[in-house]
Amino acid sequence: MSSTAPSSGPSSTSGDLMFLVQPENGVRAYQHINADPVTGLRKKNFEREERTVTIENLRGKEHLYKLDNAGFQLGHHPANHKSFTSDAEIEAEYYPESIELIKKVTGASQVVLFDHTIRRRRPGEVDDTPQKRQPVAQAHVDQTAKATIARVHRHLPPSEAPALLQRRHQIINLWRPISHPAVDWPLAVCDYRSVNPKEDVFPVALIYPDTEGETMGVKYNSEHKWKYFHGVTPEEYILIKCYDSVEDGSVAVFTPHTGFADPATPPGTPLRESIELRALVFYD
Repeated sequence: MSSTAPSSGPSSTSGDLMFLVQPENGVRAYQHINADPVTGLRKKNFEREERTVTIENLRGKEHLYKLDNAGFQLGHHPANHKSFTSDAEIEAEYYPESIELIKKVTGASQVVLFDHTIRRRRPGEVDDTPQKRQPVAQAHVDQTAKATIARVHRHLPPSEAPALLQRRHQIINLWRPISHPAVDWPLAVCDYRSVNPKEDVFPVALIYPDTEGETMGVKYNSEHKWKYFHGVTPEEYILIKCYDSVEDGSVAVFTPHTGFADPATPPGTPLRESIELRALVFYD
């Protein structure tokens, strides 16, 4: 038995989740990726609203929630790489084993990892530069269809990209706690079956110093079914689907997600540390 075996936890908790309000009159939403170093704020043209939602704990029901029906799934697979302190070591050691894990779980024929983010919560700090990322406190989906196509062209050879885009392709994040269970600021995911993909999300341009990406902002909808897995351990992982080219209604296309402050977190709980990998996933 692992020393960090997951505890079942409560049947549900509540969380104050942050949602986006779409700009009026069809104006395209945007947000600058680099925050002001003094205020920690990013320039944007949309408002946000906080809503308290019930978040169901799926411990004991893990087998019912998979990438293709809900848009996410939890698994147990201890990583060989455990330090997560050097980007070079992460890319040399953690990337290859993660590629094999994603292939094994999904049945994909090709997986290309294009980046990773380490998040360590530091209350009171406003610095959120790439080396000091904190958990995201805003419901979102990492990529739009447009951004996914751009990613394929950006990260695959020009001779391969067009053919790969003709096959089923996805963007999937592999999320894993570092060093201790993620009891503090757990990850909340929204069951795709409760989402209206045409009404509940809208594109948000992410403005980088040298390029532009596009994510999806998530509007509040009382019909959304938010879930979490209590106390995910470093020996576990969560796959989060951000895009699927199969958009005929037969599978989940994406899952909104966010970190949240769980009011049931005991005082003195170690602050959340996690890593997420982002993968382009292709099928024969």
